[in-house]
This record gives sequence, structure tokens and C-alpha cells, in this order.
Amino acid sequence: MSEHVLTSVVVEIGAPAAFVWDVLVDHRNYPQWNPFIIWVATTLAIGDPVELTLPVPDSSGETFVNRAYVRVVDPPHHLRYDTGDDLPGVFTVRDQWILPRGPESCTYHTTDTLSGTYAHRVLTTSGAWVKNGLDALAHALKARVEELWAQ
Repeated sequence: MSEHVLTSVVVEIGAPAAFVWDVLVDHRNYPQWNPFIIWVATTLAIGDPVELTLPVPDSSGETFVNRAYVRVVDPPHHLRYDTGDDLPGVFTVRDQWILPRGPESCTYHTTDTLSGTYAHRVLTTSGAWVKNGLDALAHALKARVEELWAQ
């Protein structure tokens, strides 16, 4: 079994970690700013599903839903969900981290850890798309938070 970790860029955000957290978990407003995850349906209760609507990688404008399960909700620092047993041969864990750097600044980054029999195949076919999406999400979160914080 192999394990692969994709890590987004680390962005420094000019706002308190708690404010960043509130924007990150405000899933209803994702369509306004998030280029990678278009829609999220979840209660954020541990064990509950997270249904992530994402654009199909081929730029066709189509979307698909990826289901995961909430595992860690530790505001304002850490959010984790994983695919559980839904994808035979592939197990994916997404960790989103907000790390305070001062009273009005923090950093954000996310990782996707892929393991299982087919993890390498998924990485080969979709790894660049996922990495680009994670980076786009990080930059968009920074822009959205700083815009809202300035108001």
C-alpha cells in the first residue's frame, strides 16, 4: 500500500484565525468565492457525511459529487474529513489547517493524503488537478477573508 500527500501553498491571511474559520465553514457562501469546491452539504457533526460538489477536471463545466465523512472539527484550527470505505482501493484524508501568527493574522493550508491499492493511479491521473485546486482554494480563501475583514 502506498501513501501520497498533496499539500497546498501556505497563505498568510491578514485576519484572526477565528474569522478565517468562520469563512471556511460557511459552506452556503462557497459559490461566491471558492473555485475548487463549488458547494458543500454537511452538518459538520463528527461522522456525518460531507458532500463536496466539484468541477469535472476536463473544464467541461460539468460537476460531480465526492462524499467524505467529518472526522475532526477543532475550531479555529483544524478540519478533517475522509472518504471512509466508499472508494474501494483508495482512502483520501483532507486536513485543513489554520495556524494563528498573531491576534490579526494566521496561515492556512490544506493537505490531501491518498493511500490504498489505487492511490498511485489516482495521483497520476488527478494529482495535478487536485494540487491546483487546493492552491486555488487557499488563494481564494485568503482573498475572501481579507475582503470581508476589511469591511
